[in-house]
Order: sequence, then C-alpha cells, then structure tokens
Amino acid sequence: MSGTIVVLGGRSEIGLAVATRLAAQGARDFVLAARRSADLDAEEAALREAGATTVTRVEFDADDVARHEEVLGAIMTGHGPVETVVTAFGILGDQSKAEADAGHALAIVHTDYTAHVSVLTHLANLLRAQGSGNLVVFSSVAGMRVRRANYVYGSAKAGLDGFASGLADALHGSGVRLLLVRPGFVIGRMTEGMSPAPFSSTPAQVADATVAALRKGRDVVWVPGILRLAFGVLRLLPRPLWRRLPR
Repeated sequence: MSGTIVVLGGRSEIGLAVATRLAAQGARDFVLAARRSADLDAEEAALREAGATTVTRVEFDADDVARHEEVLGAIMTGHGPVETVVTAFGILGDQSKAEADAGHALAIVHTDYTAHVSVLTHLANLLRAQGSGNLVVFSSVAGMRVRRANYVYGSAKAGLDGFASGLADALHGSGVRLLLVRPGFVIGRMTEGMSPAPFSSTPAQVADATVAALRKGRDVVWVPGILRLAFGVLRLLPRPLWRRLPR
C-alpha cells in the first residue's frame, strides 16, 4: 500500500479496528485524529503492533466545524499522499433526553450529520485535488427507516446516508471513491448496557467487512449482509407495527 491512512475519531473501536487491519495488510503510515490526542497511547500501540511504521496524532474536534478546513488541509499537506480517510466519529446520545431537551437533540444531529457534511465536503475537495483516495463513511441501518425508539440518532444517520450516497455519485470519475458502510447494532462501548438487537455485530466484524469491501472496490456494504434483505422487508411493515419496534 502507498499513502497514509487517516482515522478521524482516532479512539473509535471500529475506526481503530479498520486501521489495524490495513496495517496488517501493508499500510505503514497512519494519522489518528481525535480530541485529547495525547491520550491515544493504547491506540498507537495497537497500530504499531499490527505493523504500522509511523503513527501521528492530530488534535481534532469533529464538532468544531470552523477548524475543519485548517486541520484537514494540514493533514493532507503534512502527510500526503493520503490513501484512505476513515470518518469514525459519532455519538449515540440519549433519546429520552433529546425528546425533552432540544439542545441535546441538536448536539446529536450536529455531530452525527452536520459535522460529517463539513468534513466530507472538505475531504472530497482535497482528495479531488490529489487525484485519488478513498473515503470510508459509517452510516447505520438506523437511518434506513427511522424508528420511534431512536428517531433523533436515526434521523441524523438518514441524513448522512443520503449525503454520502449523493457525494459518492458526485465523485464518480474523479479518482476518489466513497465506501458507505451500513452496520446494524454494534456491540461495543457506545452500546454498553443495551440489549443487542437481532443480527448484531462486533467492531471486529464491521472492520472485517469494511476492509474487504474497500479492497473489492465496492460502494456500499451492509454488516451483516443479511440486513440488506431484512430491511427490504421491514420497509413494508405497517406504521402501527413499526412504531412499536425497539431501537
């Protein structure tokens, strides 16, 4: 592999799992971008153990959209060429709190949708100028048909999925590819204490599917794959039944 791998959300379980697999496959140069980047010792150690030669930490706050252009431009200038950027930041939030507190609802949508729109727009422009590169974007089946039980998070993911799908088409022919990943319920830190939903997966399983899809040049991957068929049916479920479904 040639080129740097950038993980935006450097302490994300899924993002790090993707990065370690790319290191094991030959990637050598990595950038981990996150808040409190000085605290990424464990993440850097995992990458180096997997085969990384250089691991650079960059201070990055996804919510600070005013600084996205500056931070992402500096990464491209200082660590290019960039082969793949993994956008792995996001929050689940508290649905009950969001229903009563508009500020919390806006915080979820800001991180999970608005910040991604900013990041992906800047990255698309930077990678177009480079003439190559991959973008990995994590959507969710929660956005395929938004459920009452988590409609704030689900609506943000629905927006992100639509934006990323349109961006992928806009990038066609530019040398830049976008891989859209649609996981179901992921058993990890973000969902700790919650009952797993049917067809759940782990960060390792999501990472395996993501890296395989990246190498095959696919545009979209569902994790696990059976969810694509399941949601083809669930889209037809009558609304009175749909609103009763758990998150």
